[in-house]
Amino acid sequence: MKKARIGLFGGTFNPIHLGHLQAAEIVQKRFVLDKIFFIPSYIPPHKESVEIVSPLHRLKMAEITCASYPRFFPSSIEIEAKGKSYSIITLNKVEKMFPEAWIFFILGIDSFLEIVTWREYETLLNRCFFIVVSRPGYPLEKAKEVLKRKYRGRMYELSESGESEEKSFDSFRIFLLPINALDIASTEIRRRLKKGNSVKGMVTEAVEIYIKENRLYQK
Repeated sequence: MKKARIGLFGGTFNPIHLGHLQAAEIVQKRFVLDKIFFIPSYIPPHKESVEIVSPLHRLKMAEITCASYPRFFPSSIEIEAKGKSYSIITLNKVEKMFPEAWIFFILGIDSFLEIVTWREYETLLNRCFFIVVSRPGYPLEKAKEVLKRKYRGRMYELSESGESEEKSFDSFRIFLLPINALDIASTEIRRRLKKGNSVKGMVTEAVEIYIKENRLYQK
């Protein structure tokens, strides 16, 4: 029986934008993932919370974004848990939900460069897969500099196009995936909204409407 492939795409999603969506689409197709769960954090462990809108608003924006994609699902797993959102706790819960599945964490290289600060990061690296996608201004090669030598040997550099061979799952845990990433950042979206400027082409039209209707990120 074929193992299910479950992607976990966590983040603040403050707000979720087209860069997140583009990366998820590429990863889903490349790794033939059955589902990708977009998981807004309740309290991100590594970010200041000054400009972060409520978890329910961020979850709603994820719901709106996922609505048009049959393999994308919003998840409230970290919001319902409250407290700081640690990936190891999320993984424990997801493994109980999908005990026979392969679990893939999806994240940008900028986030992966902080992985040694994550709680029980070595346990995470041993129990699931990581798909690390490129971001403008962050070379993928930097990923090799942050981990111990034993994990560097478990990294697999993919080409920008082609298949991700299933046989590599036996030998590798961390997949470095170059993508032609959109240069979009949530900080820039918030900055524009504060000034009353358009964010067209940065978030979906439905998310832009939701932001305006709820007066999010405005003075």
